[in-house]
Amino acid sequence: MSTDRDFTEFYLATYRRLVGQLFVLTGNRHDAEELAQEAFSRALPRWAKISGYEAPEAWVRRVAFNLAFSRRRRALRGAAALLRLGADRSHDDDGTDGVAVTEALRAVPVRHRQALVLHYVVDLPVRDVATELGVPENTVKTWLRRGRQQLHAALRVDESTGTSELLAHLRP
Repeated sequence: MSTDRDFTEFYLATYRRLVGQLFVLTGNRHDAEELAQEAFSRALPRWAKISGYEAPEAWVRRVAFNLAFSRRRRALRGAAALLRLGADRSHDDDGTDGVAVTEALRAVPVRHRQALVLHYVVDLPVRDVATELGVPENTVKTWLRRGRQQLHAALRVDESTGTSELLAHLRP
């Protein structure tokens, strides 16, 4: 099988899953799609090497998550600069941010959110989450516990929507 064909099959098999994971992480479908495209475009020239990895999808996901975090850091620096200048921040809302779970996830610190996404959305065991994030397993367990607690606290605020039942399996 050719390298291009192999990459195309990999892309088709994993793109939607990665976009879903990035959507949970970022809360914005458009951003998730852009980040996934960028991660795959970085994988393509290295595909001969990456395809030999035990988990090439994890490599692409790591790149996409790093891109998301870099984008967030740049946005925060830009917002801080605007605030220093006394400018008002505008919010770009494309309507996808109305989902209660997504809003609750936004309140969770980035590292906790990343652990939650990898463990509950990507379905990685704690050991693999720790490897992917480069931290000890106990750190991941702590982040998962704190993240679950923060999610439950945020979702309880709006129990009338029934959204908290979506995360019933994430008992603190």
